[in-house]
Amino acid sequence: MLISEIFYSIQGEGRLTGVPSVFVRTSGCNLRCNWCDTPYASWQPEGEARTIPQILAEIEQHPARHVVLTGGEPMIAKEVAALAAAIRELGYHLTIETAATVAPGGIGCDLASLSPKLLNSAPDNRLGPTWRKKHEALRWQPDVVRAWVEGYDYQLKFVVAQPADVEEIEGMLSRLKLEIPRHQVLLMPEGISLEQVRARASWLAELCKARGYRYSHRLQLELYGNRRGT
Repeated sequence: MLISEIFYSIQGEGRLTGVPSVFVRTSGCNLRCNWCDTPYASWQPEGEARTIPQILAEIEQHPARHVVLTGGEPMIAKEVAALAAAIRELGYHLTIETAATVAPGGIGCDLASLSPKLLNSAPDNRLGPTWRKKHEALRWQPDVVRAWVEGYDYQLKFVVAQPADVEEIEGMLSRLKLEIPRHQVLLMPEGISLEQVRARASWLAELCKARGYRYSHRLQLELYGNRRGT
């Protein structure tokens, strides 16, 4: 598998915020989000090939009992299902962070952290029209999201750049035709710097209060800033 990085840190987003976790970041992505905070695993994928035993050995060097498979898009990584199964067989709690563009296919997972992409994710003119069309066609797959929601413990995490994004989110949720508890919908301010996140945090928190959604901060920026391995 092509692995961008493996590191031990604090989960900074979502339901398990604050939990010490080992992060396994696969390299490669089928989307090109304009605001991506890990371009080294998506826009310009880099890393090294590692076997599943090598990955497990590195995970076991740390005292955490939580592991996060992230990316890039981990669901397109070769042998991801085998890796997930091996991690869980060792007794770890496994979160898979995915844009929910690839069906789960029965993969082992304790928490599916689903992050469908909004219109605000569209890549700019740094990319040609082929990638922009591909991104738009793939970013929102309601049937795939439904498969994850119906089969796993989940959280739906949306990156919000402006108040109008919430209307788009509610339209997407309605198209799922499922009962989605609002406390399982997390709204996270867009930004790759602490200043950007804080600028959006106050109005986004008020939107969450008004509509019953859960606010998700980006604790890793508070603790470590925008740098790799955190």
